[in-house]
This record gives sequence, C-alpha cells and structure tokens, in this order.
Amino acid sequence: MTRMLIMGPPGSGKGTQAGRIADKLGIVAISTGDIFRYNVKEMTPLGQEAKRYIDAGDFVPDEVTNRMVADRIGQSDAAQGFLLDGYPRTVGQVEALDAMLDEAGLRLDAVVELTVEDEELVERLLKRAEIEGRADDTAEVIRHRLDLYHRETASVIEQYTDRGIVSRVDGTGQIDDVTERLLQAIYSVRAATGSFPAVDRARQD
Repeated sequence: MTRMLIMGPPGSGKGTQAGRIADKLGIVAISTGDIFRYNVKEMTPLGQEAKRYIDAGDFVPDEVTNRMVADRIGQSDAAQGFLLDGYPRTVGQVEALDAMLDEAGLRLDAVVELTVEDEELVERLLKRAEIEGRADDTAEVIRHRLDLYHRETASVIEQYTDRGIVSRVDGTGQIDDVTERLLQAIYSVRAATGSFPAVDRARQD
C-alpha cells in the first residue's frame, strides 16, 4: 500500500500527473480542491462550515481542512493507498496528517515535487489564461502566486526532506516523459527506504 504526496507550483502539471501516477500505482488520487467542492456542493456539515469562510472571503482554517482530509482518507477507496494533491500546505497540516496516519498505525511513504523554472511557469499560465479568457491572470499576478507557493511550501518540503522521503522531479517536457521520471523517483525512494511494496510493472505499459 502506497501513501504519498505530490507537490508542485501552479502550472507545473501537478494535477495531470497526480491522476496518472495514482493510476499506475493502483491507488486513489485525492485533491483537496475536489474535497472542498464535494463537501460544499453536498452541503455536508464540514462543507457548510467551510462555505461560511469562503463566502466571507476568508481562508478556510486548517482545522476544517484537516477534518475534511481525515474524513476523505478514511473512506474505503483510500484503504489500499492514496496520493494527496494540494495537502498539506503548512507545517500545521503536516502535523495533522502525521496524527491521522499515526492513529491508524500508518505513515507517509514518499513526497515527489515537480520543479519547473518560474519563467516557464509564467509562460504556461499566461497561455492558459488566454485560452480560458482569464483577463485577470496577468504576469504580475501569476508571479505573486508563484512567490506565495514557494514561501508556503518551503517549510513543508523541509519537514519531509528531513525524513529522507522527498524526490524532486523535472516537470518540463512531454507529459509521458514527466510521468516516467516521477515513477522512477518513486521507485528510488522505495529502494532507499523500503517503504513500498513491489509495484506491478505491467501497469506502466
């Protein structure tokens, strides 16, 4: 069973790769964005609580986010492993995730981080904004978002680097090539830590 986290700045292709890697490893991809949308749409108690903050233009507190994630990874389809996309984003969330897994006698096996130069990310996101008609996504706004990402995630990456489970992967080039690099990085972590069970190589074909 594999439990892992994928990280990467806006425009890095993280969402696309999360789905591909989860499929290759036979685990479920869990996006915090999807969790939020589901809970708000279904008006679950957690969704109603989160919506109050969202409607007020405030950040949803870690406590609410943590409870949503705990509920999601406790569902049956995550029992055989999961890939988290978009969580944790703060040291507090790292500690909360550790507590969730500790309670179940589990641990996070690996963290892969997609890396792309900021200038290429700006070009990618400007192109996306043009295609999708997002006039507010200017180069200045995009660079600000990238700066926030780097500041927000630096301490999270540091936490996991200290555990020896982080692999940084070049996110440039063809999608298939990036997927293969990610898989190789995961196998390298497995070899170094012994965390992963054998993966059916047929799934890569």
